[in-house]
Amino acid sequence: MSHNSFGHLFRVTTWGESHGPALGCVVDGCPPGLQLTPADIQVWLDRRKPGQGKFVTQRREPDEVKILSGVFEDAATDGPVTTGTPISLMIENLDQRSKDYADIATAFRPGHADWPYFAKYGVRDYRGSGRASARETAARVAAGAVARKIIDGVQVRAALVQIGPHAIDREAWDWDAVGENPFWSPDRGIVATWEEHLEAIRKAGSSTGAVVEVVATGVPAGWGAPIYGKVDAELASALMSINAAKGVEIGAGFASAALTGEENADEMRKGDDGPVFTSNQAGGVLGGLTTGQPVVARVAFKPTSSILTPRKTLNQAGEEIELRTIGRHDPCVGIRAVPVVEAMTACVLADAFLRHRAQTGGGAFHPGETERR
Repeated sequence: MSHNSFGHLFRVTTWGESHGPALGCVVDGCPPGLQLTPADIQVWLDRRKPGQGKFVTQRREPDEVKILSGVFEDAATDGPVTTGTPISLMIENLDQRSKDYADIATAFRPGHADWPYFAKYGVRDYRGSGRASARETAARVAAGAVARKIIDGVQVRAALVQIGPHAIDREAWDWDAVGENPFWSPDRGIVATWEEHLEAIRKAGSSTGAVVEVVATGVPAGWGAPIYGKVDAELASALMSINAAKGVEIGAGFASAALTGEENADEMRKGDDGPVFTSNQAGGVLGGLTTGQPVVARVAFKPTSSILTPRKTLNQAGEEIELRTIGRHDPCVGIRAVPVVEAMTACVLADAFLRHRAQTGGGAFHPGETERR
């Protein structure tokens, strides 16, 4: 299996399976001299780890990260710092229950990656879905913690904005509310509705979809590259690589198809520190380059495929069967996807920053000026 890496100058390779002894990643291209401890990474992993409520999988994993390489501490440094060499991060798997998957060892779950994995490789790790498991995203969150160190000053935040048919009231958006409820909702008023919806879904042995929105503020103008290195294209690719992601939109996204040119144009005014925009339909990216506005994207996640409701399918012998999946699964995978979306966004922006600095030396031109700042 190839294609386990993403990024250019900031490059991440993840490894490991859901029910293997461990999983992790190798982060290559991180600049030297950045302070990095396990605690710097753990704070982000703790937001993603399973077992934190009845509406997520009850698999109990501490997700304790170990830094195996790429940092060094001596008398000249105030704590461990990155050396510029590959950073290897490992997270042990401690709570596997492989027996739960015996019934699907030779059966293909409808809506799951079981069938195409078998069609491609002729063999698949059915225990927790192997590499196709959302367990792999723990490594991405760890890599995202390193990326945040590189883009210090850029704030990357995500929130759940829809579960099933129930969307938030955007007029009630409050970032402070996101950490106050188990759904990462910026709208306190929708929480009770989501609880009722998910309780019904969970009791029915089914699952539901969701939409996560991510906003990165403090991103300067000029990051990215035209044509084949567009920030929005690479962000969309990174977000679509997350398990169960089925759609990504940047800024106004699909809604822009219903706008007029006047409505869609983000007008500019003169400001003390560069242009001031009156709207952000572009989601902070034009021509593949950041505009200096917040970078905004949304990701749609499909319902979890592993459900208790019997569904008709095939097995490896080609026989038609009826299948129900037991085990510990998220009734709404979008809930725990919030920190993963943040991490992938941070990785893309860290890569864009390093490439921008490598090509131009950093900074940006401003209207009326002839030098970068």
